[in-house]
Amino acid sequence: MRSFGSDNHSGIHPDILKAIEEANKNHCIAYGDDPWTQQAQQKIKDIFGENAEVFFVFNGTGANVMSLKACVSSFHSILCPDTAHIAVDECGAPEFITGAALKSIPTPDGKLTPALLKPHMSHFGFEHHSQPKAVYISQCSELGTVYTIDEIKAIADYIHTHNMYLHMDGARIANAAVSLNKSLKEISVDCGVDILSFGGTKNGMMLGEAIVSFKSELSENMKYIRKQSAQLYSKMRFVSAQFIPYLTNDIWKQNALHANHMARYLRSKIEDLHAFTFTQATDANIILVKMPPEIIEKLLQKHFFYIWNENEGEIRLVTSWDTSEDDIKAFVEDLHKLI
Repeated sequence: MRSFGSDNHSGIHPDILKAIEEANKNHCIAYGDDPWTQQAQQKIKDIFGENAEVFFVFNGTGANVMSLKACVSSFHSILCPDTAHIAVDECGAPEFITGAALKSIPTPDGKLTPALLKPHMSHFGFEHHSQPKAVYISQCSELGTVYTIDEIKAIADYIHTHNMYLHMDGARIANAAVSLNKSLKEISVDCGVDILSFGGTKNGMMLGEAIVSFKSELSENMKYIRKQSAQLYSKMRFVSAQFIPYLTNDIWKQNALHANHMARYLRSKIEDLHAFTFTQATDANIILVKMPPEIIEKLLQKHFFYIWNENEGEIRLVTSWDTSEDDIKAFVEDLHKLI
């Protein structure tokens, strides 16, 4: 099967598999007290700065929930876009585990701004209301749009004046970085991000994510939060070993460049066929486009993708690090026949 449903559907980069195999050759101490974890932590520090504290976890939901739990108490609230992964696709885990209220904010493009946040920045010190304490953004967004450096800085500067934390969901941070032609550090900690969910599963890794904390008070209890959240992996070397080639050999950049290029290529081919309505910019590796229901139904018989908004006839196509031109050619040829 070939899929445009999600970059989670793609396989594992051969060099990542090789790194896991190398880590499997002998015994070592569990729970992160191993050379692979220490090397991967240092590699991430080399990228984000020596003040970064790194905690490896199983998955993206775990990274997001743990990051937010470090930021908030149960009487706090977390502000996020209404399309955010934590609001739509995490089964209430952020509220269940943190105890904090999730306040979702409608956005036109999946991105928050100080102006959109402002109406929710009230009732500080008023005991009858949840206290705003954290803002969640994802880079790139669930709609495939990418925050610019200035946009992230504006949010960070605004909420920091209210003693709040900025959490970035970086499940696709590699795609955002190459889209902006900036480093991972430039679009995160340098912009004022306080804690980052640093993902690679969508970009060629097998499993696991890294929480990267840039504030000592957020790092202080993270190892206990990780254990209580069932995210402490005994054989941690198989997570951390992946990050070594992923970062050392710029696999993160090469894979993301390819996925983004394939998305632009796919969009251009669709545009050449017909004047379909694209509902968002294709900044990274996600395309949102409207098509007639009868075309969507027939395309789904041969190709896997998700309907984003059934009422609007809007579908989401996601390209991956291993998407090929042949994959796109097959999709476009079938779409051409239906038109």
